[in-house]
Amino acid sequence: MDGKMPRGAIASPRGDIAASDAYLPDSSEEIFAPSGKFPTPNHELGSARRYEARGAAPETFLAWPTRIGSWGGENTDDSIWAEEAFAKACAEPRVFVPEEAILRASRECGSSNFARFMRTRGFQVNGAAYLDGTFRLVNWTNASVLNSAIAHIGPVKIGVAPAGLISGAHGEVTPEASGWAVYSVPASEPGAYCASLCGFGPLAALVQLFERRGVKVHPPAGMAGQLCYAMFAWGSIGVIDSQSLMKITGEAWVRDPTTIVKNL
Repeated sequence: MDGKMPRGAIASPRGDIAASDAYLPDSSEEIFAPSGKFPTPNHELGSARRYEARGAAPETFLAWPTRIGSWGGENTDDSIWAEEAFAKACAEPRVFVPEEAILRASRECGSSNFARFMRTRGFQVNGAAYLDGTFRLVNWTNASVLNSAIAHIGPVKIGVAPAGLISGAHGEVTPEASGWAVYSVPASEPGAYCASLCGFGPLAALVQLFERRGVKVHPPAGMAGQLCYAMFAWGSIGVIDSQSLMKITGEAWVRDPTTIVKNL
């Protein structure tokens, strides 16, 4: 029996779900995912629309925000809003969303459907609403697909298990201070923290791209030079190796497009 096939009482790995064909119910109602609280239920992953690679991605890529604000992403409940603000600052038209606009959006959304809110109301700043495009599930276990989404669409929203990043990795995440690097992060169950991927490439090349942005990266001893990713988390941007990223990621989404501007 194929080990990738569903196994009944034993849940299929979430990476296998993301890599499988979507089950789209015969319904006119659009599926809104993610729900805003991680991890998204498996049945939503299985029925979400997939992102398909749009041409080859470059070997190295890095999108950088206009600036990073005090968006309150230290807490799990706030991290999904901080990630949205970060993505808006990275992708064209690269708008900086002030903290008061994020707090207002969070209050207005409350416990309602997060994705629906960001697609219909979004962040409202200076007479304009900054909305999300359609959410599409990204197969994060396929580097070609993941890199294509980052390079051709915009930052990829990921749900990660934060415990290993904080205490189990080689290297250290430094909140609100960009330039950290971690590797050999222990595997964890799908977590409840929302981070963002804005770049990728071999370690040395990615470090050079950070330096062009005025940020010095100090990789910990033993960190190999294979594929790594630029990750936004805890108010800062750092570098994580691909193997560690796979161990802690439970889902990945791209907004297509990242930002839609609507005049109010």
